[in-house]
Amino acid sequence: MSIPHSAQRQPDRQPSAWHGQGFSLIELMVGLVIGMATILVIMQVFTLSEGSRRTGVGGDDAQTSGAIALSSLQRDIRQGGYGLSRFRLIGCNLLLPAGWTVAAMAPVTINPPDIPAGDADTDTVRVAYGNSASASPDGVRISAQPGTPVYVVSTVPAFARTDQVIAVAPTRPTPCNLTLEPVVLDTAANPVTVGSGVAGVTGGLLFNLGPRPQILAYAVRGGNLTVCDYWVHDCSAAADTTNPAVWTPIGSRVVSLRAQYGRDTTAAPMDAIVDVFDQATPNTACGWARVFALRVVLVARSAQFDKAVVTRSAPTWSGSAAQPVTLSGIADWQHYRYKSYETTVPLRNMVWQGAQPGC
Repeated sequence: MSIPHSAQRQPDRQPSAWHGQGFSLIELMVGLVIGMATILVIMQVFTLSEGSRRTGVGGDDAQTSGAIALSSLQRDIRQGGYGLSRFRLIGCNLLLPAGWTVAAMAPVTINPPDIPAGDADTDTVRVAYGNSASASPDGVRISAQPGTPVYVVSTVPAFARTDQVIAVAPTRPTPCNLTLEPVVLDTAANPVTVGSGVAGVTGGLLFNLGPRPQILAYAVRGGNLTVCDYWVHDCSAAADTTNPAVWTPIGSRVVSLRAQYGRDTTAAPMDAIVDVFDQATPNTACGWARVFALRVVLVARSAQFDKAVVTRSAPTWSGSAAQPVTLSGIADWQHYRYKSYETTVPLRNMVWQGAQPGC
């Protein structure tokens, strides 16, 4: 009897040795090496991409901060001296209606004596100008003074109630202390009446600075460009330098402000051409009449901290020989990126006066 083929006993099959052992050690090591190489390539690409992003974002960040801050400062500097650039006023101490005094008032003053210093190795800048739309910048002659607060002038329509005026005697006083006070009555006709008045100004001049003269102090405080308005606050108060309600931040991460006067140094008579840039603050009216421009630089810092040193030296500018930008007082300053903004702003209200006789 034959046994069917399907029922015949088949030989036992032994499992393959490969299927029983899994990956070999060599195969695992090769896989690890390939994986590590892949990770290293990915990390290198990420590092390069992140570095490029930090450079771009950091530069854009500093550029935006610096541009906004410079725009504000430059706008006010251009206006400097409007309505108060004449010999009778310039360089005098001015008592404001609020009760505090602006020392040695001028169109633009670098490091004025009454303003507390800003951050280390930075400058402060004060700008002053009027905002009258109708008054003569040369002032109006005071023909009579019936009473101390009453001035008879020739062009009354140039004055209105709340306008701020300065009465100046025929001869510039020594020391030169002036008072700014408001017109208290509507002046459709003579005289012009103010609050208290200044005695002995018959034959002198009455200057109208408009209803809201601008006297602004700029300083770098706590790594920000800040501004203080003399009309509202006593900017000379050292106790208020950290008060953001007094010194208002207008440019974040601005770490340096440096400035220089553009002066005509030609021996008398002057030729109204800028010869040098320096920080020599004038102490005479003729000295101020020779200042025709302000050169200024702002340095902005990125917000991004880099682990590596990305800035090895502080930015330079045209005035670095005398007033360099110094950042060493800032912790880890080399781990940030910086952008400097430099400009020369003509003081147009001084330029329009031209060369002054006797100067």
